[in-house]
Amino acid sequence: MCWDISLHSDVDIIKKAFPKLRDERKQLDYDYRYFENVQAITFPAYPIIYKDKEGEELGLQEMEWGVLPTYIQDPKEQDDRRRNMVNIRSERILSDGKSYWHRLKNQRCLIPVSGTFEHRKIHGWKKKVPYYISEKGREVFYIPGLYQWHEHIDQNGELHKVGSFGMLTREANSVMGQIHNDGPNKRRMPLFLTPELEQQWLSAKDDEALMPIFNYEISDQTLDYYPVYTLRGYPDRPDGKHRYEPYTWSDLPPLGQDGPIQQSLF
Repeated sequence: MCWDISLHSDVDIIKKAFPKLRDERKQLDYDYRYFENVQAITFPAYPIIYKDKEGEELGLQEMEWGVLPTYIQDPKEQDDRRRNMVNIRSERILSDGKSYWHRLKNQRCLIPVSGTFEHRKIHGWKKKVPYYISEKGREVFYIPGLYQWHEHIDQNGELHKVGSFGMLTREANSVMGQIHNDGPNKRRMPLFLTPELEQQWLSAKDDEALMPIFNYEISDQTLDYYPVYTLRGYPDRPDGKHRYEPYTWSDLPPLGQDGPIQQSLF
């Protein structure tokens, strides 16, 4: 699963890519130090591009990361289930007609990011090593997602319309499979797309137009990736640099060499 994303480029870049975008954000000035590493575990508010059900309008709106399972009433059970709705297996959207994602297939959005993070397991190491992954030559790119609206009553009894979203994933390509090499959802990756397919995700009118998106696998050569300092617990980096900047881990083995060293018998 992808639980960490980063946005450290100005939102104006998003507006230039989508010139007809309605800016509906409540908070117009961001603390980009916070957005350097947004972690899904707390269902944070994050700016996404969404289209209405008719597909005529695009809006830029903060929504909560993690689709809220409104069919569950118990708050604890709802949160537990919601953690499994941070990511969406793209393979299920069309093939599983009974899935929640099939119901939301026309409520499509794009998640603007400068990059994402994933953790790599190395045999004998206590901690996993986080990697930062981005698309070469792009300050901001857009990961497809699905969203929904729900109603929330605050402590003052006022009714609010709140949005929540999930990020589409697919089977990992070669390099992402070597980075995301552990856990129950290992060898999965966000559904990285080309600029043309990102636009198509919002404009597609039928299931047939979605198939090139679900079938697309980004090449290893299109990605930039490198290890960064530990993310969990929001520790300060000893070198004072940004969370998305490269960090040198002592004795880090090359990708693909994560198991125990085999001793020769000869």
